[in-house]
Amino acid sequence: MVKKLLEGIRVTDITTYRTGPLTTKGLSDLGAEVIKLETRSRLRGGGGGGGGASTAALVSGLQDANGKLSITLNFASPKGLQLAYRLIAKSDIVVENHAAGTLKRRGLGYEDLKKVKPDIIMLSSCMQGQTGPYASHAAFGHQLAALSGVNQITGWPDRPPGWVGPYTDFIAPRYNLVALLTALDYRRRTGKGVFLDMAQYEAGIQFMAPLLLDYTVNKRVANRMGNRYPSAAPHNAYRCLGEDRWCAIAVFTNEEWANFCEVIGKPAMARNAKFNTLLARKENEEELDRLVNEWTGSRTAEDVMSKMQAAGIAAAVVETAEDQMDKDPQLKHRGFFKEVERPGGGGTYRAWPGAHFLLSKTPFDMKRAPIVGEHNDYVFKGILGLSDEEMAELAKEKVID
Repeated sequence: MVKKLLEGIRVTDITTYRTGPLTTKGLSDLGAEVIKLETRSRLRGGGGGGGGASTAALVSGLQDANGKLSITLNFASPKGLQLAYRLIAKSDIVVENHAAGTLKRRGLGYEDLKKVKPDIIMLSSCMQGQTGPYASHAAFGHQLAALSGVNQITGWPDRPPGWVGPYTDFIAPRYNLVALLTALDYRRRTGKGVFLDMAQYEAGIQFMAPLLLDYTVNKRVANRMGNRYPSAAPHNAYRCLGEDRWCAIAVFTNEEWANFCEVIGKPAMARNAKFNTLLARKENEEELDRLVNEWTGSRTAEDVMSKMQAAGIAAAVVETAEDQMDKDPQLKHRGFFKEVERPGGGGTYRAWPGAHFLLSKTPFDMKRAPIVGEHNDYVFKGILGLSDEEMAELAKEKVID
């Protein structure tokens, strides 16, 4: 059997909500044994045991837990803390994404962990890093999207900033994974562990770099421009045949513009003074968009995309969830959506998103999410060596929650 990339690496997962769980899911997908510390009083999706989480939040919590092991441990208690130390002593990596200083105050800071495992790799992925005047601020990706500037440039010029959701929750895990792989290589070469202080805020700002450079050089503050783009026209999502069907089209060069005019059956328009240069097209963009919509409105989005792409013009159907799950030939070919068993039985999830990458020499195997506490026996007995009597007593004391 082919060995997985991170097979043999054990991870203690003390994460919550999206960024942390997505980071450790990436490790689990690559073959690491990820042991998630949970309690029955707090659901994975972010709500309380009394039903405070939405269905969507619960499903995302299950998705983020694919392939992990679950134990219930109250490490706020002295005995629970000692058990956490014992597990970390047998781990390679610890990942957490609580507000800065939270785990340190509970005795699980990096300096504490080094005492039980000198070569431990610890990654903290909090909002704004572990230091600085705002380090202790707790927040979600929704707020960090605003701080990162993404909301400011999303939407229409005559409207308030747009709402893009927890944007940084899906950026930060990619940086986290690269940092952890680098840390594993560093430990392999030196025998030393490392603390990784990852600020989700700063990860988000990386995607604003061109706009920051524009401000630095030209003192130009980026603002909302809808679907338009300074270096392209046409550049929009255009209405197509059918209910709420659209195709995004982007024309950058004059050569692409000439090809575009050929596709829509108006080759002479390429030489029209109102449109024959990018500057002219930008000056007459509203009229241009009307002309494009006239052509796309009588064709399917798929037909528009195919014709444009064949002519070397960037174009894509604005896909719905139905398109992605049932119709997209590329996703079908790549086997992106997996059918995954529901925790505890009761059927399967038909369209569970798979890996975001494929590795040529190591397999990817999508496993179901665990039931909360499903692996208590394996971890507490098999890894930490507790007896049945010790387990029963710790459960009675609510240490094993």
